[in-house]
Order: sequence, then C-alpha cells, then structure tokens
Amino acid sequence: MTGTLTLLRLALRRDRVPLPAWIVVIVGVVVASASAIAALYPQAGQRIALGVTIGAAPALQALTGPVFDAASVGGLTAWRGTTMTAVLAALMSLMTVIRHTRAEEETGRAELVGACAVGRHALAASAVLLAAASNLLIALLITVGLAGQGLPLAGALAFGLAVGGTGWVFTAVALLAAQLTAHARTASAIAAAVLGLAFLLRALGDAAKVETLVWLSPLGWAQRMRAFAGERWWVVALFSVAGAVLVAAAALVARRRDLGSRLVPAQPGVTEAAPSLRSPMALAWRLQRGVLLGWSVGFAIVGLLFGALAHSVGDIVGDNPQLAAILAAVGGAGALTDTFLAAELGLLGLVAGACAVQATLCLQGEEAALRAEPVLATAVARRRWILSHLAMALGGSAVVLASGGLAAGIAHGLRIGDPFGQGGRMLGAALVQVPATWTLAGIAMLLFGLLPRLTALAWAALVASALLGQLGELLQLAGWVRDLSPFAHVPRALGQPLDLGPLLWLGAVTTALLLVGMTAFQRRDVQGG
Repeated sequence: MTGTLTLLRLALRRDRVPLPAWIVVIVGVVVASASAIAALYPQAGQRIALGVTIGAAPALQALTGPVFDAASVGGLTAWRGTTMTAVLAALMSLMTVIRHTRAEEETGRAELVGACAVGRHALAASAVLLAAASNLLIALLITVGLAGQGLPLAGALAFGLAVGGTGWVFTAVALLAAQLTAHARTASAIAAAVLGLAFLLRALGDAAKVETLVWLSPLGWAQRMRAFAGERWWVVALFSVAGAVLVAAAALVARRRDLGSRLVPAQPGVTEAAPSLRSPMALAWRLQRGVLLGWSVGFAIVGLLFGALAHSVGDIVGDNPQLAAILAAVGGAGALTDTFLAAELGLLGLVAGACAVQATLCLQGEEAALRAEPVLATAVARRRWILSHLAMALGGSAVVLASGGLAAGIAHGLRIGDPFGQGGRMLGAALVQVPATWTLAGIAMLLFGLLPRLTALAWAALVASALLGQLGELLQLAGWVRDLSPFAHVPRALGQPLDLGPLLWLGAVTTALLLVGMTAFQRRDVQGG
C-alpha cells in the first residue's frame, strides 16, 4: 500500500471537476425532489391517494419501486428518488474506479508509477478510497439536506446510506471488472451490465411482487432500507459485506496477473489480418461489436419487460384522474397504454444516448492508447478514421433502440393478440428517439475535436438531459431550461400524428456538431489539445 495517499491526492486533483459535479447533481436531485413533493402534495390526503394509485400500478413500481409510506413527504421522496440517485451513485463509482485503475494500466501510466516506490495495490487502493469517500460524502450531504428541510433525521440518514451504500457496492464491482479485461472500455461495459442486471432484477421483483428477486439486487437493498418508513439499519451490513467481499476478490485476482494484463492471458493472434479487417470501418466494427451486442441484448430484455407490463396500465388506472395525469405528464396525450410505452421509450432513448457517447469516445480511447497514430500514419485519412467510429456510434445507437422497441412491441402485441402490428408500431416509435441520441454523439465529437481533455462533459450532457427529462416537470423548471435537453424536442410517436419538424432540427444540430468536431480534429495534433 506504499504511496496510496500520494496517489489519492493525485486522483483528487485529476477529478477536481467531475467528482464535485456528480456529488452536487446527486444530492441536488434528492433535496429538490423533497422540496417539490412538499409543494405539490401539501396535504396528507393527497399523498395517501397518490400512494394508493402507485401501489396498484406494477408498471410504475417497476420503474421506481414501491412506496412504503405515502402519508409523509419523506416516504414519497424515498419512492421517487432512491432508485434514480442510487443508479447515479453507482455510475459515478464505476466510472471513477475504472478511470483510475484499468485505464491507467491501458495507457501505460500505471507502469511508470509502479516503477517508483509504490506498492502493488496502491493504485487500486487510492481509487477505492476516492470512490468510497465520495459516496460517504454523498450520504452525509443527503442526510443534512433532507434533515434541513424538516424531515426526520433517521429517515434522512437511511436515505443517504442507501444511496452511498449502493455506490460502495459498485465501487467494488468496478474494481473486480477492471481485473477481468485488458481494456477500460470493456471493464466499463461489464460493470454497467451488472448495474443493468441489478435494475432488471429489482424491477421484475417489484412489478411481480417477488421479494427474492429484489433482494438479489443492491438497488433493491437501497429501497428495502425503508427510509422514512421504519428504517432497516441491518441492510447497511449487506452493503458493507458485499463491497468488502468483492474488493477482496479483486485483490486476489490482481495478485494472479501481471500489470497491464487481464485474469485470463490473451491468446496470440494470427500474423496477418483477414481481408475483412483491412479497412478503418472493419477495425471500428471489430473494436465495438462486443459492446454493441451487449447493449442490444440488454435493450431487448428491458423492452420485453416494459412491453409485458404495458397492458396492465389501463386495467389498474380505471377512472383515477390523478394517475392518468402523472402518466400523461411523462408520456404525452393519448391512451394510457400508449403514454406508458412512450414514457418507457423516452427512458430507452436516454440510455441509448449513453451507448452513442461511449461509442463516439472510443475515438479518444484509441488516441490516448496510442493506437490511433499508427493507423493514421498509413494511407488512412483522418476523416475516414473518424467516420468509421461515428458509423458505429450512430448506427449502433439506432440498432439498440430498434431492438428495445421491437421487443417491447412484440411482448405487448402477444398480450393483446397483435405481435406483428405492435412490433412494427413500437419499432417506429423507438426510432423516433434516434435523432436525440445522435445529438449527444455530436456533443461528444465536438468535445473530442476541440477539447479532448474535457470529453467527460459529454457524459455530463447525458446526465443533465436525464435529469431535465425526469425531474423538470416535478421541479417546475422553466420551459427554456427543459428545452436544453435534446429529448425535450422528440415528438410523441404513439397516439398522435408524428411531427417531423423537431426531428429535422435535431438532425441539423447534430450535423453541425459533427462537422465542427471533425474539422477541429483535422487541424490539431494527434495526442494534442
């Protein structure tokens, strides 16, 4: 562990902008949600009525979980914010750990550091300490923020520990994933897949009332802390033990591999590339096909879940105008089933934006790993190299959205006896989200070309879009603020005629962003700024 504190100070300096931003967003979402709920539902009767409709809606519980105490502002705040903020804390943790472990090994910086008086586990220990401290700070600030609004201290502390505990578990998940593969991008995909599985298990368990599934997910543990509803303090032990076991497993795996390698050594490849790999496009496909396949399978599974739940929305609403208003606010006008499906496609569009950003930033990964320069030293033009990866980003995000929409349509169609008709209908509705995801890819390309050291802002744009879409109405933000998200301009494709105007505007903005980014990259040095 020699040198751990020195490396921790270095990591703090490198993350002096993104980590505070993550913390402010996560804590701000919780505190703002509590304030908004108190303003929107000032009477206990209003809150109880909302809780009754939530309890009868498996589709809503699949998204946000059950409400354990609808009579209190704290109970509704926990229902609305636990899953969302726990997912954000998990994302912050896994990105932080992989950035300071596997990414350092991939670029060769870990080997340079290791040549000094630094212990074998110092780099990993500093990353774990940084992520753990960030989650502890989040838990503390959430506690102070909620208690400062007059909510019970015990519930506020339970809420904070639930979010911070989830972040701690995924800190350990990311550390273990970093030992299994030689590339940071693949390690991130593995950790993100575990997070997606955790969300799916929790969603299925809550929707189907199967507690066993919920307890298999750290996100389910966060909800079962029951903040503001008879707190279960022993759940904190689950977070602590699970994280410690995974960290220990990662340490054992690290001892069995060489620096820069993975757990299972890579096999030597063929001496000459196959004819199918002798182009930039083929190389980009080879680099990204595994990740895109994982995204597609994940979207298909989630689409099946949403499609299977959609038919129950109309059955449980009946003549309840309050729940109908909630669904209409997030899904637009039209039939309740269509509004639910439209809302879920909006969520899939946001997640597909993460796929587009990740695939676009593969350009930066190749440049940072010094693999771009040998390619560009050949007869391959810069524009051609960029276009090959952009084709994967733009085409890949469209494919994953199509897989989710088609799966949702087929699942819903099987429930109502029209799988082919609903499959085609939902496929078209999913593809309407594509221009907004491409806009995020354009932002990532712009940053890569102009400010390659600030490409993390592309992820910030994605998070901001998600928060504006999910909380903009609840927080009663001004219309122009909500319009900053490209997803705010996506027209509703279910239950009403499609307006192509906003899609064309999004396409024009995306084209401009891509062109400026490509032009800027052509004018700067590789590995330059």
